[in-house]
Amino acid sequence: MSSANAKYDEELKSTIQKALKKINGSKENEICRYLPMEGGGYMHHFTFRKMKTENPKELIALVNKHVISLNKPQTVTPKPRAPRGSRKRRDQLHFTKHDIDRILHMARMAGDKEMIRKLTQKDLKQIKRELISSIKAGRIEPDLWNCYVEAVTNQHASNEAIATAQTASVN
Repeated sequence: MSSANAKYDEELKSTIQKALKKINGSKENEICRYLPMEGGGYMHHFTFRKMKTENPKELIALVNKHVISLNKPQTVTPKPRAPRGSRKRRDQLHFTKHDIDRILHMARMAGDKEMIRKLTQKDLKQIKRELISSIKAGRIEPDLWNCYVEAVTNQHASNEAIATAQTASVN
């Protein structure tokens, strides 16, 4: 360590002590709120700690300018942040009911059974209601019947998996 660095270290320590007295603080990190940054807001405590070792001369100048030389140092307003959950997901498409009906119609015209199955996923109660109403209306809808059979088998499989997991946890 050179004598110049030792000189700045002593000067930095005394400057920090003066600043803490002026703001009635107990920890060095409290000084950060009084030091403005170029991008807005106040200095982060990691930046403060890094400047103590890498650029003490500049840190001394900042503390003197914004804390010690002022009669009543003012805290810097924090950098405005985006509220949580405000980021919009741009990778998801949002379809209206009308759009889904049009795509479903196109899939039926093309005979794409896989796409039809994906677009018509419904819960078992809803499938039962539609199946009963189609029977009452005298219409035969094999796709709806296949959807009902698939939903029932999926429900039985999930019930069996839950029962197996419960018996395994008991043993």
